[in-house]
Amino acid sequence: MSDPSSAPLATDTAIIDQICDRVYQIVLDIQQQHPELLKEKYRKIPWHTSHNQSVLITKLKARLTQAEDEETKMINLRRFLEILLLPSYFTQPSFGELTQTLQSLIPQTSPSASLKVVSSDSSESVSSPASVTNDSPGIAILLLDAENLQLDIETERFLAKVCTYAIQIKVAFANWRSLGKKDAEFHSRGYELIHVPPGKDSADMKMATVGASIFIHYPNAREILVCSSDGGMTHLYNTLQTHGFTVYLVRKQGDNITVLNSNTNQTQRHCLNPSPEIPGLEEFINQIKAIIRLEQTRTGNLWVELSQVSTLFGSHHHTRISHLVSLHCPGKTVQDFFRDYPSEFVLHDLPEQSELYVTLFESNPSDFTPNSNVLPESTALESSLNKMIRSKVELEQELTRIVKRLMAASGQTYVPISNVGSEFCKQHKQGITQVLKGLNINAKFVTFLKSCHSLNLKKTGKEHKITICNLTVK
Repeated sequence: MSDPSSAPLATDTAIIDQICDRVYQIVLDIQQQHPELLKEKYRKIPWHTSHNQSVLITKLKARLTQAEDEETKMINLRRFLEILLLPSYFTQPSFGELTQTLQSLIPQTSPSASLKVVSSDSSESVSSPASVTNDSPGIAILLLDAENLQLDIETERFLAKVCTYAIQIKVAFANWRSLGKKDAEFHSRGYELIHVPPGKDSADMKMATVGASIFIHYPNAREILVCSSDGGMTHLYNTLQTHGFTVYLVRKQGDNITVLNSNTNQTQRHCLNPSPEIPGLEEFINQIKAIIRLEQTRTGNLWVELSQVSTLFGSHHHTRISHLVSLHCPGKTVQDFFRDYPSEFVLHDLPEQSELYVTLFESNPSDFTPNSNVLPESTALESSLNKMIRSKVELEQELTRIVKRLMAASGQTYVPISNVGSEFCKQHKQGITQVLKGLNINAKFVTFLKSCHSLNLKKTGKEHKITICNLTVK
């Protein structure tokens, strides 16, 4: 009995004839049963005639005969099929069956020899396993539709923990020209990049094409992560599962990344915007003190509006003071909290003013009793407004002050945002839209107001009106 490892390469005419006959039969079956998988110009060709059969087999045989080794033969075969068939064919179970048949026909030079299948427009081949019986350590492969879903480093770490095997291969599909500098970012993170032309579903179709044939790639692949929020990837997920892989379907749903395991049918979730860590009481007090010091430095006033402290705290720490007060001191209001720590804070309530002011005990507030000379009102306010606005936080501060003044002047709870915009333009000598663009805030005035923690917007008829949120009593 001869040693299989010493078998000649598949240049034998009989083997090539078998391959050509099998491919011809596949094309004929597709025309009869699923003509939509053929490219349009090949759908009406009478493939059943002996002439067209001979033409197809002759051209394919020439390609296979010219190839010097098995890998090149498989590459040439794949490119030949791509001339005739649409990309959707390569996601079909029949393509998997075809590759398995061809693999059995072509003898391998060694047990670990592998076949490689590439797309005709790929700049380099994508290696994949010929068999899952290889003795090499298992690996996981990540396929990413980067137009549909983008993974940050933290999410990748989460996915690495989900897998049993290490993620050794990462391939991202996209029209990279339309994604700015994302190609450089993904390349620096170890991704192989496959470019697709512009067009709807181009990236996911290419990903399905490569993914569906991955079972004849990388002999030691055991797990595949299919990363796309497109519902069309479910078919690829099912196809890979039938070939014995553990497949993870990775999608984005709201603020979560969900991972469906094909073996267990269980779903794991990763939060993209995790809740901020709750600081201890001492750290919480120090965070508030830091906010007050920053505002004192910015305004030149020792006394700071309590609502402004709440607004700035929310912007810096992404949570409300009132929420943390409720956790550390259940049943207490924000004012109660400040009064409970007289060695840290001093509150002052001016007559005929609804606003509370706060300073730090270390600032010796008795030497700076709040009055019209130090509080940001009248001329002092106008002077403050004429300063350059350098951030979203500062813009929200100025708008809050303008709304407060307009409310006081009109005696109304809500004021029209058109009045706010006019007053802003009067004070700053430029429109609010111009300021938003200067701060690289890609939002309309109304949209920006909705994002402000200290302001509350409502619509009456066709007019938007705005008021101040009573943050200190929440």
